[in-house]
Amino acid sequence: MAVNRPLDRSALEALRALSDPGNVRTRPIDLAAMAHDASHYLRQPRVVVTARDADHVAGLLRLAADNNLPVTFRSGGTSLSGQAGSNDLLVDTRRNFRRVEVLDDGARVRSQPGATVRAVNARLAPYRTKLGPDPASEAACTVGGVLANNSSGMACGTALNAYHTLRSMTFVLPSGTVVDTAHTGADDLLRTREPRLWQGLAELRDRVRGNADSVARIRHQFSMKNTMGYSLNALLDFDRPVDILSHLLVGSEGTLAFIAEAVFDTVPVRPHVATALLVFDSLRQATDSVPGLLAAGARTVELMDAASLRVVQREPQGAAVLAGVRVRSHTALLVELQAATTGQLDAELAAASSVLATLALSTAARFTTDPAERATLWHLRKGLYTLVAGARPLGSTALLEDIVVPLDRLTDTTERLTALFARYGYDDAVIFGHAKDGNLHFLINPRFDDPDELSRYEAFTEDLVDLVLGANGSLKAEHGTGRIMAPYVRRQFGDELYGVMRAIKDLCDPAVLLNPGTVLSDDPRTHLKDLKIPLPADPAVDTCVECGYCEPVCPSQDLTTTPRQRIVIMREIAAADAAGDTARARALRRDFGYDAVDTCAADSMCRSACPVGIDTGSVMKADRERRHSATAQRAGATAAAHWGGTVNGLRAALRVADALPTNVLSAGSRAARRILSEDWVPQLGADLPGAGPRRPRPRTPGDAAAVFFPACINALFGPAVDGDDTMAVGAATAFQSLCERAGLALAVPDGVAGLCCGTPWKSKGLTRGYDVMAHRTFEAVWAASDGGRLPVVCDASSCGLGLREIGAHLTGDAADSFAALPIVDAVTYTRTDVLPRLTVTRRVASVAVHPTCSSEHLGSTADLLALADACADSVTVPATWRCCGFAGDRGLLHPEVTAAATRPEAAELAGARFDEYVSNNRTCELGMSRATGHTYRHILELLEACTR
Repeated sequence: MAVNRPLDRSALEALRALSDPGNVRTRPIDLAAMAHDASHYLRQPRVVVTARDADHVAGLLRLAADNNLPVTFRSGGTSLSGQAGSNDLLVDTRRNFRRVEVLDDGARVRSQPGATVRAVNARLAPYRTKLGPDPASEAACTVGGVLANNSSGMACGTALNAYHTLRSMTFVLPSGTVVDTAHTGADDLLRTREPRLWQGLAELRDRVRGNADSVARIRHQFSMKNTMGYSLNALLDFDRPVDILSHLLVGSEGTLAFIAEAVFDTVPVRPHVATALLVFDSLRQATDSVPGLLAAGARTVELMDAASLRVVQREPQGAAVLAGVRVRSHTALLVELQAATTGQLDAELAAASSVLATLALSTAARFTTDPAERATLWHLRKGLYTLVAGARPLGSTALLEDIVVPLDRLTDTTERLTALFARYGYDDAVIFGHAKDGNLHFLINPRFDDPDELSRYEAFTEDLVDLVLGANGSLKAEHGTGRIMAPYVRRQFGDELYGVMRAIKDLCDPAVLLNPGTVLSDDPRTHLKDLKIPLPADPAVDTCVECGYCEPVCPSQDLTTTPRQRIVIMREIAAADAAGDTARARALRRDFGYDAVDTCAADSMCRSACPVGIDTGSVMKADRERRHSATAQRAGATAAAHWGGTVNGLRAALRVADALPTNVLSAGSRAARRILSEDWVPQLGADLPGAGPRRPRPRTPGDAAAVFFPACINALFGPAVDGDDTMAVGAATAFQSLCERAGLALAVPDGVAGLCCGTPWKSKGLTRGYDVMAHRTFEAVWAASDGGRLPVVCDASSCGLGLREIGAHLTGDAADSFAALPIVDAVTYTRTDVLPRLTVTRRVASVAVHPTCSSEHLGSTADLLALADACADSVTVPATWRCCGFAGDRGLLHPEVTAAATRPEAAELAGARFDEYVSNNRTCELGMSRATGHTYRHILELLEACTR
């Protein structure tokens, strides 16, 4: 990919003068990180600016006009059609635009564009309402993207999309004019500030309404899901120019104005759900059943074609569900009922079951309300993308597209689309989608680096356009027009309505500076330019589809880079190497060390969010390993072999540090970090805790119920103390007291003082030390557990996870034995085995809970909340919680990571006061105490105090 020429110096200085320091970025690594989104297009910006607020955006737009500098807005970067790329000024509207405000007891919600759909719904959850749009990418896509693309989803259809649930909007025009449509004088303000725009919209309204053919075309097009072109239905649905404009902006993909804020009407959550998978012998049988299922109350009807089912059968769960089906022309429908009450669900189940009884199904089917069974069924549907994208040939692109046709044309269109795949050799293509809306998605894997394959794709696209428009459908249903379908807007809408769209663009953006080439383009080959050519970078990440699902869970997302960005920078380095651009490769590598490797918390939360299961944290650990010399690896092995003495030495150092004045401690550690290394010497300060208690002595009671593996982190760092605090006993002591109180004896492994879960070595890439510690620890806990008979319980969630992960490092008999070893978080063991034997003698009024990345991996977050619920009348988990980024010692080595990671949660908690603040990992408690100014302690300490 060609790199653009640098921005003019005077324009760059003007941007810096207008913006906050550090928010104007031109380093190659910053530009490369922001160039990639989920689409198959790649455009390299000349400068990236992180916008501060609406007034800042207004200033940026005025400056861009003065310098003839095109502008593109980018938020979540999950869009698939090429809407978020720029060859000029790219404005990041994710980082500083995440404010969410619930209004009218949840009946409405105000959101800025950088908040994800999941984050907004989390705020609405206590009110039992949610946003109308329900895109599958809700964990990562932002409100700005939902508005810009008029996203919908599986259940919302057209009635509950962003266009129809919008109550008001604040937007910034290219001229810099800011309009809030909620104000009673908004239309007058628009007429006064932008008279040409106001008058032009009024004239276009009358022009369209006076043309019967235009009215009929618009009504038909927007009776379906339709994100092609502009939302011309606004010219029919609204009279005031300001209301017309605000609804034209929905689906405009940042080509008309910037949406700074929006207020939505919410929809009620239907918590009672039942799901069924219906398998038919043919596509026609499946689609013929849809009207009856909808009449019976089905909220979602997801179609999976025969190719999809063959993919599903590759997985064990899919093979079990489809047992006995030899897929030929079979088609499946995943049907879901959603009701507000159990009575309503029972009525819908009765109606839907009556419909099922009339259908000729290939396998027996029933509706299930069991969460695990429902999760399995949805895994089959959602796993299609994972299976096909993850198995694509190296160098090919996972291209996910969507179309919509009238429901009565769905069968014919699906059959013809399948024939198109066969004609063009897309043998791995699958079709799935929202059958109730006539909305089909399909996934193909073309290679854009092969001219012949590119020509094949071009011809396929032309035939696809003819097929969809011949069925009176729309070329885009949910994913936005973007660059991929911009050349075909005229063909879909006709010359007259295309002229109306051109007029709208000219009225709003006469200089054509906002996202040019997107939505409208007279270049018939726009969709074939700036294509992304994925190059192999590392086998561990080469399956990445750059979807961005990993970004919201990443602790460093607001500081340096995200998992997606780490991967795309690796790809950019590979591309620079392949092109012989040594200067660019060197510049990228120079900044990769800190921006990608050092500031990665390596918490592996990215793996849990990734559709293809990539663990970017592990890749960064491997990079740390490559940095180490043989001497460093030997030193790591020595520390592992003498870990008991090392821990005692560190505890002694903490006692010394605790006696030093804070200014001396801070200054000394800063000096040492400058001389030695920031990645080895911690930054110490006033919040450094004193040394913890020694780990308990080994013991092997004959009636032991479990093996206690006390974490060394709790021996290093003492418990949090808040004034005259009788609760500050530490997690290890609290757990032992609870078990004693419950009459449960604990064994402790021999040599425990010198044992560790191995995480410190694994995280730093010290593989020799990790190997030493993994084998020593396994042998000790295996013996203590009586050959796997007793569960092994750890009092720190990160260390419990570390113990579990040791198994992947073992080989032979040790690996087989470890697989039989039950390792349990102390929080889980306490909930299941200890709490039922205890009596809660006192409760606190309120508690704030910080779950951890480790508790998520261990599946123990629900247990953490259950213990909190046993101790408190009110339990709150902040909607903005995520991994704190402390990551063992990372919060001491790079405290800026933890500061950035915890900032949103700390801001949310600042508006309330709780009696107690709890978590389940000592270093996470340190990080959250530092961020919020409140004392966080282990949940077991609170439970121990509440059961005395």
